[in-house]
Amino acid sequence: MAVLATGCGKKDRPKADLAASQVTTIGVNAYLWRASLDALSFMPLVQTDSNGGVIVTDWYANPKNPGERMKVTVSIVDQDLRADALRVAASRQTLTGGQWVDAPVQAVTVQKLEDIILTKARDLRRAAISG
Repeated sequence: MAVLATGCGKKDRPKADLAASQVTTIGVNAYLWRASLDALSFMPLVQTDSNGGVIVTDWYANPKNPGERMKVTVSIVDQDLRADALRVAASRQTLTGGQWVDAPVQAVTVQKLEDIILTKARDLRRAAISG
């Protein structure tokens, strides 16, 4: 590593490098990780593994719609800030006859959550570069 640092002054380093995705102590893209945690902050978390890039929520029922609940799993599979580095899966259940019954999740729901996370991650990266 000392060989790489030789001859490289701070002035020579492009400003964008300050926000490079590899500048992290976790195993996945730090912007996607933080954006995912922010986006899911209203849901109880069951598992978070920053090295493996997995976030699993517990069941969450919106107080305005208590007869329905959702559970989300986010996987970050790369250190680069790219759309294909993010995978979101959701499960949904409805309360029917006093029992929770699996129900289909609309694809638009998962897509919307992915878009929210990606937008937050890009905003965090922009803020790090300009800051």
